[in-house]
Order: sequence, then structure tokens, then C-alpha cells
Amino acid sequence: MFLSLCIGAAHISPIRVLEVLLHMSGSAGWESLVVLRVRLPRALVAYLVGGALAISGGALQGVFRNPLADPGVLGVSNGAAFGAVVAIFSGLAGRSPIALPLFACLGALIMTAALVGLAARARFRIGPLLLAGVALANFAAAGTTLLLSMALADYDVGRQVLLWLMGGFEGRTWAHVAMSTAPILAGAALVFGNARNLDALLMGDVAAEAVGVAAARVRLRLVIVTALLTGISVAIGGAIAFVGLIAPHIARRLFGVAHVTLLPACFLGGGLFLVLADLIGRTIIAPGEVKLGIVTAAFGAPFFLWLLARRQSLEVT
Repeated sequence: MFLSLCIGAAHISPIRVLEVLLHMSGSAGWESLVVLRVRLPRALVAYLVGGALAISGGALQGVFRNPLADPGVLGVSNGAAFGAVVAIFSGLAGRSPIALPLFACLGALIMTAALVGLAARARFRIGPLLLAGVALANFAAAGTTLLLSMALADYDVGRQVLLWLMGGFEGRTWAHVAMSTAPILAGAALVFGNARNLDALLMGDVAAEAVGVAAARVRLRLVIVTALLTGISVAIGGAIAFVGLIAPHIARRLFGVAHVTLLPACFLGGGLFLVLADLIGRTIIAPGEVKLGIVTAAFGAPFFLWLLARRQSLEVT
């Protein structure tokens, strides 16, 4: 987080950044403007979105009893992206500040409901679950591509949709921090409040019911909350993939499988991962930027393939 305030197209010394943060310098120089108005709100928004996506991934992995579950892999992020593109394409996003997050959350909820229905019919087995996620993700992506091709007739709208689909936090301000903090922290708190229930779900529905956990009700509650978290994250940061896959696996390696420690570690680690990815994206070709979705995909796609290959090899042996 601190490095993200120091490093960029214009480098600022760590001592100067500390002076700005602690109000030790009374001058309103360009360093103060860059740190307080550009880099700090951007880093905070990236941290919140990364934490939301990561804790959603950790919760979905427990709900589906599947370590490969992730809002992006299962198509939830694609549904949120489609809903947000509908808001942008229709012009509603420009008329109302709540239209974009509202449509993104609605798209995520619809996609999640379809996924839960298909997964329940297949008894949440990994093969059908992943195939259902791929099918739903491609269906939403097809709708998004259709709207994008239509939006390209209007340069401004087409450019806005295209840049948003690649993900990123450029231009994020304190208004975005204020808009995202309360719903993301509230959603994360609701997920964490079900940590013990997620531990019970890992034992199977019959065992969970035996210890007093209403498995169907808990699963529905967590699916709705994670869908809303995903929708809010996509509305703020655009289409960003694989955060909910990478962070939970690293947290599980470091802190174990108990959700009371795993979920907070997911939130903290996911936030740090996305801040780091954003820092790489805006410095690797400075003063230009590599879009954040490209950076996370560069890390996440090989990681997902490694996890899939490792799981298949364990099943064979």
C-alpha cells in the first residue's frame, strides 16, 4: 500500500509521502495532490475491491465444496459485467449514479441463481460445475460483445464500454471510496458471520444438518451476499478476474482451512494482491498503463491451469 503511494509515473520519496500523510508539510505542492487526490483513493478502492472479490471466492469455495470456485471462473463476474454494460449502453449509468452498481448486482444475482440451480442438479460435482460456469460465462460474454459491437457506432460510448471491460482504477476518487466502503465491509462482515456454517458445509449437507446448520438456507444466503459483493466490485473496478481464486488458495496454504481465520486472510490478501497488480499495471510501461484485467489474467490463468492439473493428478493417483 505504501509503495503504491511512492511509485508511479512521477516517483515521490518515501519520506515525502510520510510528510504528506502525517500533514508534516504545510505546503500544498504537487506531491500532496498526487498522493492525497490520485494515489491514495485509488489504492483504497483497489484494496476494497480486491478484498471483496477474494472473500467472495473463499466463501464460494466453501459453499460449493470446490477449491476451483471463483466469481470469475463460475461466470458471476461475467453476469455482473453484462449488467453494467447494459447500464452504460442504455445511458442509465450517465443519468443516475446508482444505475451501474444496481445493474451489475442484478446481473451477478441472475447468473448466480442459474449456477446454483445447475450445480444442485449435478450435486455440486466439479466437472459439471465448471462446465456450467463456462457455459454461463460465455453466454454473458456473448451478450456483452453484442452490446459492445453496437456501442462502437458511438465512439464515446464504445470507448467507455471497452475500457471498463478491461478493468482498472484510473480516475477513482474519494467519492468512489465513500460509495464502496460501507457495502463492501457490510458484505464481508456477513460472510465472516457465517464462518462456522461454512466449516459445517464442508462436511456435507447431512453432517451440517446434524449439527444444527440449515444447509440450504446458509448456502442461499451466502450466494446472494457474494453475488452482491461481486456486482459492487465489478461496478467500481470493471471486469477483473482470478482474484477470488488466487487469494483464497494462498490464504489456505498459510492459515489453514478453518473459515474463521481463512476469510479475514482472504480479504486482507486479496486487497494486497489487487493493489500490487494495479501498481504493476501503471508502472510497467509508465507513463502509460497496462489495464488491470490484463495483469490479473496474466497471473491468474496459469495459476488456475496449475490448480486444475494438480487436482486432476491427485484424482488419478
